[in-house]
This record gives sequence, structure tokens and C-alpha cells, in this order.
Amino acid sequence: MKIICTQENLNRSLFIVNNIAGKNINLPILNNVLIRVENKIITLSTTNLEIGVHCSVRGRIEKEGSFTVPARLLTDFISLLTKEQFELSVDNDELVITSKNHQAKIKGLPADDFPLIPQIEKKTPFICDAQEFKKAISQVVFAITINETRPEISGVLFNFNAQKATLTLVGTDSYRLAEKTLPLKKTTTTNHKIIVPLKTVQEIARILGSFKEEDLGQENNIEIYLSEENQILFSVNEVNLISRVIEGQYPEYKEIIPTTFKIQAIMDKQNFINIIKTSSLFSQTGINSVNLEFLSQDQVIKVSSANLQTGEEISQLEGKIEGQDNKIALNYRFLLDGLAALTEDEVLMEVIDKDTPCLIKSPGKEDYLYIIMPIRQ
Repeated sequence: MKIICTQENLNRSLFIVNNIAGKNINLPILNNVLIRVENKIITLSTTNLEIGVHCSVRGRIEKEGSFTVPARLLTDFISLLTKEQFELSVDNDELVITSKNHQAKIKGLPADDFPLIPQIEKKTPFICDAQEFKKAISQVVFAITINETRPEISGVLFNFNAQKATLTLVGTDSYRLAEKTLPLKKTTTTNHKIIVPLKTVQEIARILGSFKEEDLGQENNIEIYLSEENQILFSVNEVNLISRVIEGQYPEYKEIIPTTFKIQAIMDKQNFINIIKTSSLFSQTGINSVNLEFLSQDQVIKVSSANLQTGEEISQLEGKIEGQDNKIALNYRFLLDGLAALTEDEVLMEVIDKDTPCLIKSPGKEDYLYIIMPIRQ
């Protein structure tokens, strides 16, 4: 194997694949990146046996072949080099890196020992806007925590609706739930529901975040493929990430979304965030509760908290309030997470009572909603 490429191109591709490789004592080859040169294409690959990622590298090929070296070491070394051309070649059990000012030899392992990453045939894709997809991920993943006893909620629900040409992403930790719907540019003829592991979704978001706007081209698309072997493939800009999906039935969350309310309040989002943060300073440690009182006649929302050790605090915020006066106690961290995910300047809260989940969204927007379970006192 022998190739010539620029530091910039290799460094960028290593950044994409390096995160999947880890520190695996039982199977050291998983700590390595596979460099494969064949069919006039240079490809870097890493896997942790649950997620695999391939990324093409631009360069000149002088001899085909393949080899694996520690991903972290190679990434750290290349990132410190100046932006110049250099040569990579294999000599026995070492990768030799040569440039005008540097020469290094990195010991590696034969490519034959590298685990085979499954392939999904690229046909009948779901296609959506890459930037919208990345944004949608950020609006749901914060509501998820890994739950070993309930693996079905340890990932993001992907609900592909062929008739409506939409993709709905859902995340929950059983105390709060976020749902985001975005349009599909291309869909198949059948609906699909799958649960994608949290790590996979975070990784594709990280990869998308590494691209500049011009890198994604005018179409700015990400393609999503499903297989019958419980796998999903994300393809964008010569990067392919394949992952297993979580088996099991996602909770019927639609049943907990309130459809009727006793009070609705619209308020300035940033002012609401500031008041919640102020009140949180006096919240009880471990409970993290703030009390919200909606007063329709006065058109204000009172926010308060109390702590035997530190004291108490009451603030109020003007808003547009309709319905019966109401109270609810919420986890302020959960509340701030939801408010940060909203894209508009105003927030709409809809409340039934102190024992029922409340709903948060942007007024007039139906593509995103956030639900929080109340703290019962």
C-alpha cells in the first residue's frame, strides 16, 4: 500500500472515524483504523462491533493494499503536522509516514484481522435535509438516558411516514418526552418504525457538525437506508455510518400527550428562562423543583422555590394567559432543556393540573413538542 495525500484531507477523515475506535483490551484491533486502498478509492474505517463508519479520503494512489494502525495515535500525529503533502506506505508491520519535515513509523496489525463491517444495499433511501436532520437530533437526544432495564427507551424512535413524507424523531427517559417532525425529500412506499441507539444518533450528529455548509453541496442531503437485518445506514458526503437498531417495542407515547387543557400561557422565552434560572438557585437539592402558578386575571406567571438551608424566592412574568388559574411543580433542569430546544422567541405552556404532564411548544408550531411529568408534592 502506498498513497500520497494532504494533511488537511487525511486529518479531516480521521476526525470523522476516530471517535468510534476506543480502548478495547479484549480485542485490540477495535482500537485501530483500517486504511484500505482498492478500486482507486482510499477508505478509512473503524468499528466498535455495534457501529461502523467508512470515510473516503482524497489522494493519489501509487499502490493498492490495506493495513490497520491505532486510530488515536494516527489522528493525534496527523493533526499536529503542518498542511503539506505526505506519503503513507506499509513496510512489514509498520505504517511509514513521510513528508518534507517529518518521518514516522507506526506499528499496526494486518487488515485481515479487522472485523467485517456489514453492508446495506443502497436502494430505496429516505432522504432529508442534512442540517434540518442535525437540528432535529439536538431537539430530542437530551431527553434520553441509557436505561439498561428498558433498552427500548435508550435510543431515538425513528418513525418514517410514507404517506405524509415525514420523519418523526422521539426521545424519552420516562420523566419527559421530546418529539420532532421534519419533512422527507424522498420516501419509500411503506411506513417504518425503528429505535436507533443514542450513541449512533449522537455520532451522526457529530459527523454532520464537522461539515461546512459548502461541503454538503447545494442539495444538502442525508440518505437513510434500512435493512431487514435490523440495521440502519446513514450516508452523507462520502461518509457511511452503519449501526444496529434496538429490538423491542417503543412505548405508545401518544397516549400521554394531553389533548385538552385547563390553562394556556404564552410568554417571552428568554425572560422565562432567566426567571427559571433565578428561582433554581433556591431549589431543593436532589429534587430540583420550581413552582409555577398561572394567574389568568392578572396575566402573570409566578415562579417560586424554597429551600430550608438557603431561603426562598418568588418572581413573576407577564404573559398571555387563558383558562382557569393553575399550579404545577416541575424539574427546572428538564424545563430549561425544553425551552432551549425551542426555536421561536415565545413559548406556549399548556397545563391541566398539578398531577398531569404539561406540554411546551412554540405558539403556532406543530412540528415540535416537549412534555414534562410534574413533581408531585
